[in-house]
Amino acid sequence: MNRRVTKTTILNQGTAEEKRAEIRQYFHDTFALEDQLYGTLAGDEAFYLRAEPLRHPLIFYLAHTATFYMNKLIIAKLTTTRINHTFESMFAVGVDEMSWDDLDSSHYDWPSVEAVKEYRVQVRNFVDQLISTLPLEMPITWESPFWVMMMGIEHQRIHLETSSVIIRRLPIDQVRQLDVWKICEQSNEPPENSLIPVKGGKVVVGKHKNDPLYGWDNEFGVHEAEVWDFAAAKYLVSNKEYLSFVEDHGYKQQQFWTEEGWNWVSFSQAQHPLFWIPGKDGYQYRTMTSIIEMPWDWPVEVNYLEAKAFCNWMADKTGKPIRLPSEDEWYRLRSLQPIADQPYWDKAPGNINLEYWASSCPVTRFPVGDFYDIIGNVWQWTETPISGFTGFEVHPCYDDFSTPTFDTRHNLIKGGSWISTGNEATKDARYAFRRHFFQHAGFRYVEAKQPLVQPEAMYETDGAVSQYCEAHYGKSYFDVANFSATVAAHCLALMENRPKKKALDLGCAVGRTTFELAKEFDFVQGLDFSARFIRIAFQMQEKGATHYGLTEEGEITSYHERKLADFGLESTKNKVEFFQADASNLKPRFTGYDLIVAANLLDRLYDPRTFLTTIHERLHPGGLLVLTSPYTWLDEFTKKENWIGGFRRDGEPYTTLEGLQEILSKHFRMATDPQDIPFVLRETKRKFQHTIAQMTAWEKRAD
Repeated sequence: MNRRVTKTTILNQGTAEEKRAEIRQYFHDTFALEDQLYGTLAGDEAFYLRAEPLRHPLIFYLAHTATFYMNKLIIAKLTTTRINHTFESMFAVGVDEMSWDDLDSSHYDWPSVEAVKEYRVQVRNFVDQLISTLPLEMPITWESPFWVMMMGIEHQRIHLETSSVIIRRLPIDQVRQLDVWKICEQSNEPPENSLIPVKGGKVVVGKHKNDPLYGWDNEFGVHEAEVWDFAAAKYLVSNKEYLSFVEDHGYKQQQFWTEEGWNWVSFSQAQHPLFWIPGKDGYQYRTMTSIIEMPWDWPVEVNYLEAKAFCNWMADKTGKPIRLPSEDEWYRLRSLQPIADQPYWDKAPGNINLEYWASSCPVTRFPVGDFYDIIGNVWQWTETPISGFTGFEVHPCYDDFSTPTFDTRHNLIKGGSWISTGNEATKDARYAFRRHFFQHAGFRYVEAKQPLVQPEAMYETDGAVSQYCEAHYGKSYFDVANFSATVAAHCLALMENRPKKKALDLGCAVGRTTFELAKEFDFVQGLDFSARFIRIAFQMQEKGATHYGLTEEGEITSYHERKLADFGLESTKNKVEFFQADASNLKPRFTGYDLIVAANLLDRLYDPRTFLTTIHERLHPGGLLVLTSPYTWLDEFTKKENWIGGFRRDGEPYTTLEGLQEILSKHFRMATDPQDIPFVLRETKRKFQHTIAQMTAWEKRAD
């Protein structure tokens, strides 16, 4: 059996032990396939080259998929074991080119390939053992422990594709062509494209929680739309068809490009698609590991900005309303064709799921009805920026899969490519990238009169995030001063006669304290475990404003805009930076601070003792550690054996303050008496949480 060709697991069929065996095999097939992919590198040197300027070198991704398993298993409380603390911090974040990603290579002392491969073996054995022993009940649902196992596997399969794109950008002498990654050898005369009518109708998409297939959070919920009649191109745009745009000097004519697109062309100096290689006799073509003669009948591969410019050029030439399809139009086109979903097909109805080649193929190879390549070959850009469906909610074990892309700057790609496997090859898959990004992606154009829904300034509707937006930047309630600003003011007062070069706001949430500290500090870093919170903080820094909705009562919502300028903080945004990070497992680079503040973080850490016994390493002698907490110890966040107070010891009450004094006394002295600071969290117009946190300040000893 060809283990390269696999299908995502159906989660509601079979016995528990049958499903356990199936998932275990799926896990090992995925690990083996990723190993085969990295086998295309000519040597270890290739792992350290930055082939894609907006992504880490491949050494990161070699480790990232393994560390993902460990980090998610810990978050899901399926284990408390860490195999390698350093790796599981260093390689935790870095998939998309989010502006809070740490892409400065000077911050990394990359380990050897041998060390990472050894770590991968350890993780593989550990997860295998967990799959073999973890209780399993059928069906597997969103809440099941085995959902997290599927999360790790499907995440690893995403990186088969993203890593293959990076490999495709390596110098050709750094890769090698292997038989297991055989490319298509077919190429013929390119076809003439034409527009074929597509009858409009109602589109209803979105998964329910009892769906039999694993899905990412953005696939769940409900979305309905009425699609007008339109016409769609019979074929994906081929290299030959796109050549006309290149030869008409399309890359030099600003009128065909959006403002964002023209800025990208001006910066990149692009004159043709990335994977075209110009020479004295014309163009050659770069596959993942080979350079071949230009296959003019294969689909062109471009970013959204190039695809959009081509459509604008074609609209100008033809006088027709030519554009990229919306996501709704793509779904409508697909729904009218007899296409089974993966994993239910016997043989893929397109160049997808690694069932044919390790490259694109002619656009005439896979007919479905009147069209070709409805799925597979290359992803297809759409006009739709990704957002959540009605009823969207994040999975508690992976809150940063989708929400960082809900910024109107990430457009959806649909249909999958030749290397799209697992969830990526299903009809409900929703993946989005920055518009200047490259995947194995091309496009099909449509002639459509239906107006596109223009993305608006996003109003944050995630309940927890909206509450924190209001707590940090909203009104004060019941005469209780803004907690984040108050904490910052106390910190600045304590720092009055101390150096104020660099501060760390640990557990910064949506960032108010970070900005407040930057009024007097030269530089402040804000870290939070939640990408949902960090996204708001970064949005405030980049745009100077954020938008969010607040529940008034029931389904009634009010909408609000808050600006840094409203608080006199506009000038601080160039003195701060935000990162996603785990306070119990920080990267080594987060050090050298004069002040560390951790506001209401302590009783939400899974390992507060490790945090408290190591935090002194990140402070200068004489620096201050400021903690605030209501000491609300809950087993759902911190297992009771890890509490540092709030229990009886030797029959007597043992408070968190006593625990802090005992743990911190080795490296700190208390700088001032404890102080109570109240805060109010608004849930609805008539429901609030009123809490009192205790603030303690600790000076690091000089010895």
